[in-house]
Amino acid sequence: MAAGTIRYWAAAKAAAGVAEEPYAAETLAEALDAARARHPGELVRVLQRCSFLVDGDPVGTRAHETVRLAEGGTVEVLPPFAGG
Repeated sequence: MAAGTIRYWAAAKAAAGVAEEPYAAETLAEALDAARARHPGELVRVLQRCSFLVDGDPVGTRAHETVRLAEGGTVEVLPPFAGG
């Protein structure tokens, strides 16, 4: 099991109530399931609209179950942003 950091931005940060927290998971799906369990309610809804970066690489349309997490890695949770 890999350990690293989940960083929440904008609406995800507000919904989680923290800017970042640790993960202990093998895949992005496992890390997000644990985050949903820790923060039921608004974060669950916000995560449905988010995009994700894992160690700086966009996840895009890949199934979260297939995205492996690295020891010491970082997951960035990015809600849709307005503006340009």
